[in-house]
Amino acid sequence: MSLLRIRKPTTHKGKKILLKREPQIKEDAKNTLLLEGRKCSGHIKQVLKDIYQLKKPLCKKLSRSNDITPFEDTSSLQFLVDKNDCTLFMFGSSSKKRPDNLVLGRLFEQELLDMVELGIKQFKSMREFQNEKIGTCVKPCLVFNGPKWTQTEDMRRLKSLFIDAFHRETVNAIRLQGIEHVLSFTLTEDNQILVRSYKIALKKSGLKTPRIEVNEIGPSIDFSVRRTKIASEDLYKLARKQPKQLKTVQKKNISRDNLGNTHGRVHVGKQQIGKVQTRKVRALRKSPEEKKLKRQEKRAAEKQAKQQAE
Repeated sequence: MSLLRIRKPTTHKGKKILLKREPQIKEDAKNTLLLEGRKCSGHIKQVLKDIYQLKKPLCKKLSRSNDITPFEDTSSLQFLVDKNDCTLFMFGSSSKKRPDNLVLGRLFEQELLDMVELGIKQFKSMREFQNEKIGTCVKPCLVFNGPKWTQTEDMRRLKSLFIDAFHRETVNAIRLQGIEHVLSFTLTEDNQILVRSYKIALKKSGLKTPRIEVNEIGPSIDFSVRRTKIASEDLYKLARKQPKQLKTVQKKNISRDNLGNTHGRVHVGKQQIGKVQTRKVRALRKSPEEKKLKRQEKRAAEKQAKQQAE
């Protein structure tokens, strides 16, 4: 049940806002709400600032402190996320028991779906890297290193959370010069998550393809997983369900090769070539001698058939 009271719109603008909040066939890019807890250390504040720089304009940051404990009561957090028209949230807090704490989560139908609590072990902000940064609205290339991302359900959900958090608009194609930013997520053997941010530089190589160099621009964060709260398999499957309009129906007898060429295969029945009507060309007409010979053959065949019948 939603915490926001649904009102009947009285203006055209209000009606458009409510229609936009309804489920769409093609959803827009997801917004993220960044907010701080009752107590927040300097590291957490700087982490939220750096994430805001990477994600803007697809995020909102609240300046006031919020007395919220996500794993004990999520009602206040759901209210703030829904009120600011967001589906993802990042909640930073710090306490004696859990210092430098960052909670990542997402909602589905205005209810909590998944939530993971991460502890910051090491952090270097963007301002500590004295080099050229990337521009705003740059779509990052997400790279996940390590086989443990797919070994447990918690890590699979956390990987999906990172993809949702840093994913921007869906594009069908991208040019090589448009790939400027790389976000690397490495999961080590001791379950440490190393987040690194790089800027891509294209250098001359003397060949058709350029030589690629990466320069670390920050932030650089080492996370440890503390607590998780993930949805059931049925609810997660429902959240991933796509409308029928977006499902692609594979056409029969059509294939593509490695070069992108389309090949079609056509099945036809047995053709009676002798009955096919062709163009009557004067040069192909039979001569009188040929017609006379054909009549004689026909008469001889009928006479022979008659004798056999007697």
